Amino acid sequence: MKGIILLNGEPYPYAINAGNALVYCCDGAYKWAKSKVRIDKNIGDFDSLDEVPYPPPEEVYPAEKNFTDGEIALKKIIEAGADEIEIYGGGGGREDHFLGNLQLLYKALARGVKCTLITHNSRIFAATGKIFLGKYAGKTISVLPFGGTLHIIESKGLKYEYPASISYGECRGISNIAETAEAFLSVRGTALIIVNLGEV
Repeated sequence: MKGIILLNGEPYPYAINAGNALVYCCDGAYKWAKSKVRIDKNIGDFDSLDEVPYPPPEEVYPAEKNFTDGEIALKKIIEAGADEIEIYGGGGGREDHFLGNLQLLYKALARGVKCTLITHNSRIFAATGKIFLGKYAGKTISVLPFGGTLHIIESKGLKYEYPASISYGECRGISNIAETAEAFLSVRGTALIIVNLGEV
């Protein structure tokens, strides 16, 4: 099942295809999302919202808590059965929240769930093993180690060859280009993939 999480960062300006997805909205994201996409559940402490959202929240969390609203939403939407998640509104705004939102990608991957953070002009996701990139042919792709050294086993269809490994703290995977529909990357370790789409 597809899940969608809406966050209170930079509002996503384009259409969101909710289809048969389960849509969870976090706190202040309701301000930009309420007229854009169907919302199935509102989640958070609502400390950045000056109205009661619809549908009314089942629970209001305390403002001082150990988890962000996005982290709570991720846990709940996975528990509800989502095995592929898109996050909107996770970029822009406060840099600490953006970096925290990247951690949600890592957490989802650890649960066996594909999770993509979609911003104005990029798609960001964590992956391991064989990573297919062909649908992004012609786009700039950056690959960063996520949580430790990333070992590059094999790659195909990319303009530049990667080194055998990229250590945590190195930027050697920035700005490659997917050239063919067969482009892929096989890795050991966890990769943070950033696809620069330009305007979608």
